Amino acid sequence: MEEPLLGRDRQQPELEFPDCPGCQIWRLREKGSPPPLKQLVSLGFVVLCNALPISVLYPFLYFMVRDFHVAKAESDIGFYAGWIGSSFMAGRFFTAVFWGYLADRIGRRPVMVLGIVSVLVFNTLFGVSTSFTMALVTRFCLGSFNGMLGPVKAYASEICSDEHQALGVSVVGTTWGLGLIVGPALGGFLSQPAVKYPNVFHHGSLFARFPYLLQALVVSAIALLGLCMCFTLPETLHKHPKRDISAAEDKQPARKQSILKNWPFLASTTVYCLWSLHDIAYTEIFSLWAVSPRLQGGLSFTSSDVGEVLAISGESLCFAMLVFQLTIFPAVANMLGPIFMTRISAILAIPILCIYPLMSKLENVWLWVVLLTASVLKFVLTTATMTGSFLLINNSVTQEQRGAANGLSLSVVSLFKALGPAGGGSVFAWAQKRQHAAFLPGEKQVCKFVRRA
Repeated sequence: MEEPLLGRDRQQPELEFPDCPGCQIWRLREKGSPPPLKQLVSLGFVVLCNALPISVLYPFLYFMVRDFHVAKAESDIGFYAGWIGSSFMAGRFFTAVFWGYLADRIGRRPVMVLGIVSVLVFNTLFGVSTSFTMALVTRFCLGSFNGMLGPVKAYASEICSDEHQALGVSVVGTTWGLGLIVGPALGGFLSQPAVKYPNVFHHGSLFARFPYLLQALVVSAIALLGLCMCFTLPETLHKHPKRDISAAEDKQPARKQSILKNWPFLASTTVYCLWSLHDIAYTEIFSLWAVSPRLQGGLSFTSSDVGEVLAISGESLCFAMLVFQLTIFPAVANMLGPIFMTRISAILAIPILCIYPLMSKLENVWLWVVLLTASVLKFVLTTATMTGSFLLINNSVTQEQRGAANGLSLSVVSLFKALGPAGGGSVFAWAQKRQHAAFLPGEKQVCKFVRRA
């Protein structure tokens, strides 16, 4: 693997304090130590609790906005759906730096616990939303109080030795990607249960009154299990008595640099932000595009169809991704370096994305084959790119800045992810009205041009 971009605080401190949780965890970071599989499994579950509420709403968001009766026309639904999809990231943008700073002061685990608790509360409230305003506010609060992703990425770097750094960050990237697949699948199958499963959920039942509550309760139940697993994780932040700080500094001169002047960190964060903008816009537009009528360039799918696409692609990919991310990716990253890996995966995603507008002309088996293949490849490349960017960010700073650095990168990327759904939804709604336009045409004109070519 490439040398650290800035220099990593990987050497064991000369002074050890029995009451310091960071010193106690150093045994996991000694050279030649086995990978901390128990801690990584629990950490992966915590990441899953963070990813599920972000993506679970996309298959039913179109129908949820329609039920709110705020859109004057069907083509305007994407506009309002974009604002709900963006509200989570908008909330996280304003608070991520604070949560990262807090993680550098009180520890990684307390911030992770608070983040999971926010999922239990606000995700459930979102499931019982009866108006556009309530859905918007609950999603915003969920993002504001959910600041655990930054500390999680810092934690993954701090419990692994040098040779297992790529493995630790791969666990975060893998479970994050799986959460973005499992979430929409849950949302697609569990939304509107009284309509889809009338023999189980009768008319007049609680789930008929709140058609989007069931998926919220399932996600909250998973988050409750994640909360229990979070308490089993040891703290990694060093907490030394003040009287010993000067002695430690005499033996280990501090090497601090403002993260705002740290070019490797800023460059890594820029890559993370741009790719995240693309990925969240894709997630938003995919569901809106799939459920839109074919006359407007969509696939005329139901929310169950969308959930089925995401579930099938996820099931076929889960095992392969676990093998790739936990075995192949760490080996290749150690050999080629995370920079080269990130470049390759990002470049390969471009031609795959270009074929989506043409899928509305396919039907039956061919449609499902092409759609599932593209979805699987897109997920593989996204997970590899995100994992590489996580590793680059963690390698660019030392531990005392790692929480703040991940918090800052998470805050900035949240702004990009907030713009992604709103911008993507607005552009999608605008494009549906331009099916026959000569400039920046819709899908129909594109297909017509392709046939002529």
